[in-house]
Amino acid sequence: MHPFLAGLAAALPPAGLWQAPVIVAVSGGGDSVALLLGLLRLAPADARLVVAHARHDLRPDAAADERFVAALAARAGLPCETRSLAVRHDPERRGEGLEARARRLRYGFLAAVAHERGARHVVVGHTADDQAETILHRALRGTGVAGLAGMRSSRGLADGVALLRPLLRLSRGAARDFLVAAGEVWREDASNADVRHARNFVRHELLARAALGPYPAAARALGRLGGQAAAAAAALDSAAAFLLDAHAERCGHGGVVLHAAALAACDPLLLGHVLVALWKREGWPRRDMAARHYEAVAALVQAVGRGDGPVGPPFDLPAGVRAVPAPGRRIELVPRSPVRSAAQ
Repeated sequence: MHPFLAGLAAALPPAGLWQAPVIVAVSGGGDSVALLLGLLRLAPADARLVVAHARHDLRPDAAADERFVAALAARAGLPCETRSLAVRHDPERRGEGLEARARRLRYGFLAAVAHERGARHVVVGHTADDQAETILHRALRGTGVAGLAGMRSSRGLADGVALLRPLLRLSRGAARDFLVAAGEVWREDASNADVRHARNFVRHELLARAALGPYPAAARALGRLGGQAAAAAAALDSAAAFLLDAHAERCGHGGVVLHAAALAACDPLLLGHVLVALWKREGWPRRDMAARHYEAVAALVQAVGRGDGPVGPPFDLPAGVRAVPAPGRRIELVPRSPVRSAAQ
């Protein structure tokens, strides 16, 4: 078995993958073509694979890419779902950058195809090189420990649908070696060379030059860092959940009381994780909650918990929650009005 196929097989779920249709995202590039052809070789005879191709207006050769993917699916005897995505002219811009908007629209399309086809899994072709680029990109933007973990090998995409990334431990080169050995072709996206886009800048100007210079193992090193960061983030999440259960309780008015006296001794990093875990548990909107807002609540917890004198008046947070010092070295986090979960 080719090493690429062995790595792909090892990364697939041990059970349950083939019980429903599986959506395979195929752009036409080497990674996604290798993913599709690898899955075709590994899938049981009764597997139901569906090719999904997002045609968006960022690719100069989008029409040719679509024809290539449609022909590839037809040759394999697979259904092919395509959709045009107006990334540059999306009416729901939401203050996003171009790359973030393209990602949102693409995953929305994949989720829709999964629901239409009754699929439980969507498989995408992100490789170890993509993971390294993600970690470095996030580090340069100022991410925290959880962000340094990079992309997860699996996560929820929509209700009842999981997104799988089985190539995260395989390199881009391994995927292309597999295609060359199999006599298969793929398409190169010309827009991937445009270093005006942040991810392309990281790929070509930073990682590629580092690998050709003094850091030939840069991608692998970043991948190891991601694994360590994921373990550290999981440990912090576990500790935060324990502290939240022990020192936070819901009130009758829909708010939460924090026992600041117990939480004030926490390391500031851990205390910040406790607050993020609280917002997640309560379903309070987090989109507008920046680091400075969590830091303000953490500072209040420490001041009230330590009894450091006057702590200032209550203050409002962008999530629709008011932080109020309370007797007994406690803090109340009170919704100013019914707060809707970000998922609603």
